[in-house]
Amino acid sequence: MSPAFRAMDVELRAKGVLLEPFVHQVGGHSCVLRFNETTLCKPLIPREHQFYETLPAEMRKFTPQYKGVVSVRFEEDEDRNLCLIAYPLKGDHGTVDNVDSSDCEPKTKLLRWASKKHHVTETEKTSKDWVRQHRKEEKMKSHKLEEEFEWLKKSEVLYYSVEKKGSASSQLKHYNPWSMKCHQQQLQRMKENAKHRNQYKFILLENLTSRYEVPCVLDLKMGTRQHGDDASEEKAANQIRKCQQSTSAVIGVRVCGMQVYQAGSGQLMFMNKYHGRKLSVQGFKEALFQFFHNGRYLRRELLGPVIKKLTELKAILERQESYRFYSSSLLLIYDGKERPEVALDSDAEDLEDLSEESADESAGAYAYKPIGPSSVDVRMIDFAHTTCRLYGEDSVVHEGQDAGYIFGLQSLIDFVTEISEESGE
Repeated sequence: MSPAFRAMDVELRAKGVLLEPFVHQVGGHSCVLRFNETTLCKPLIPREHQFYETLPAEMRKFTPQYKGVVSVRFEEDEDRNLCLIAYPLKGDHGTVDNVDSSDCEPKTKLLRWASKKHHVTETEKTSKDWVRQHRKEEKMKSHKLEEEFEWLKKSEVLYYSVEKKGSASSQLKHYNPWSMKCHQQQLQRMKENAKHRNQYKFILLENLTSRYEVPCVLDLKMGTRQHGDDASEEKAANQIRKCQQSTSAVIGVRVCGMQVYQAGSGQLMFMNKYHGRKLSVQGFKEALFQFFHNGRYLRRELLGPVIKKLTELKAILERQESYRFYSSSLLLIYDGKERPEVALDSDAEDLEDLSEESADESAGAYAYKPIGPSSVDVRMIDFAHTTCRLYGEDSVVHEGQDAGYIFGLQSLIDFVTEISEESGE
């Protein structure tokens, strides 16, 4: 064990890490939480854990980095609010790899907040009547927030204005409806099981959005089949119906969630899986176009890199014998905050003074280029129902490639290529 890890291990055992909702989760029903700036955690599902520990080397560049396992339990603060706290597994000093704890929220943050509140109450000698009235007002505010949250959950497509001051992540903490929903459901499940259990294993994974200032995220459910081999007849029938009633059966892919920044209006647009299921094939293509459009123009510089990465991933999966990635998703991620642009004949000393706005107002796009390459990420996630003959214990062993997933990838490549060609790329 490295000295850095040993120091982190001691700190986590003493304090624990306060887990927060991951504000850029746009799809999936499993709760994803923020461990620190570069690391996320989610409930450990044995099959998914097995996949990350044994996945083929050539697939690693297309999956989040696996960082280990932690123990998570929920605790209450002085106001009986439930919080999720992560600790290293007892007696296991080697389960957390490559995790920097410098950005973790310590459990003691709650205690400091509680102590400060108590101090103010004592020094100002607040009356019981004022306290009672204050609590009543807080309950009314809380009820109003709950009503707004219910409205957000029911909205399949919504827009949220991002202020220029402050980071998008901090502003989204209370406004990403899907993240809020998943976090609330996870707390409720753990609370209901509290009498029998208050300790859960969570896996740690790379936060794929950490290097983007305003992450634009598209979550795509891949394949023509979504149910695992272990699904009950009722579950299988339900998943088959969802595929037949969506684009999954026709093109092998459907929208499961989207978050995209509209630079023209300064808004983030959210689309959830319920809207994604209703899309026709043409509607899917329009949603894909919308994902790469910033409200002012199409981000054409992203299309070529996306096609290249999708093609590379397809070639890799065509070499994977016996794997089936049922109910797995594919994430496309890029930064909604663009790099400044510069005239092709600009001098080096002019670069410092050139802003994104001035470049945008200048002559035609042919005369300008972004400073440095635009980055776009393509990653596979969610492997709870993945199967492979290497696992040994599965009752069904498949032969050959995952044709449904590969079909979805080819459809995606075709659509992005069409968008690129139609836009004059």
